[in-house]
Amino acid sequence: MPLWQQAGVAAGVLLVLAVLARVVGRWWPRRALGFLAAASQEAGTILGLFTLWQIARILGVTRVNGAMERADWIWRTERTLHLPSELAMERFMLRHESWLRAANVFYSWVHFPAMNVFLVWLFLRHRTSYPSVRTTIVLFTGSSLLFHMFLPTAPPRMLTSVGFVDEAVRLGQSVYGEFGAGVAAQLSALPSVHVGWACLIAYEVIRVSPSRWRWLILVHPVVTTLVVVVTANHWWADGILAVALLVLAIVVGHALSVALRRLRARVLARRRPSARETEPPRRPIGSVVPSATGDHVFADQVDRPRA
Repeated sequence: MPLWQQAGVAAGVLLVLAVLARVVGRWWPRRALGFLAAASQEAGTILGLFTLWQIARILGVTRVNGAMERADWIWRTERTLHLPSELAMERFMLRHESWLRAANVFYSWVHFPAMNVFLVWLFLRHRTSYPSVRTTIVLFTGSSLLFHMFLPTAPPRMLTSVGFVDEAVRLGQSVYGEFGAGVAAQLSALPSVHVGWACLIAYEVIRVSPSRWRWLILVHPVVTTLVVVVTANHWWADGILAVALLVLAIVVGHALSVALRRLRARVLARRRPSARETEPPRRPIGSVVPSATGDHVFADQVDRPRA
């Protein structure tokens, strides 16, 4: 995961490159320049949003009040609802160190690369679907960020009072480090962006791709959900809320896309000349106009349709 400073610089460079490509393309039109401009603009936009997201998460780490209390409330509520115990799953994984190490590697290295590969595939193979998917990603991630900032929630690995341990730190695989000394925003368990992004990728691949193998993508959200739970990085409730926010983002994103298409159609309709404006001006009947042969004929003979 790049630092927010690196992401911000890369976003600026890509957006400048997009502007230059569009300017050059005006007097030297080439298909490659158009693709370069579009790709640079989209990549720069995504990196810019990622930079803002990281900055907000870093600022949000100062809000720690109530984080442990919310985690304890989620734990007790899940027991009341008889959901599978995250503690039992973690203890099982602690007895199988090789599986646990593989789960930590998946948690660390699949989340962002999977989204990057998905966006590149969508942009190259299904360009018309890209804008609506990008809107859904922004809506879902933005709403998740609001929860992270104003309702900080500790992950299971921090609730040591009931028996959880930070297994990634114990194995030397943590992407966060000790709380307060490692990566910021460790109190952003609710909702799980890992689960939300994985479900979004699976939904969009199944919706967009015509391949009969597209259903295999369902493995991604299933494995991701299991991984974030057995590594004690998320509660079941985090994934449930993530799916609910994703559904809402899809619905709102679709409504926004429809509204934008209708607005664009109205603007184009206003700019397009009407049929009456495109007709040649009709001369008054009885007026004399020159014909192509040099003779003069009456206007009603010119304008009258021939049988």
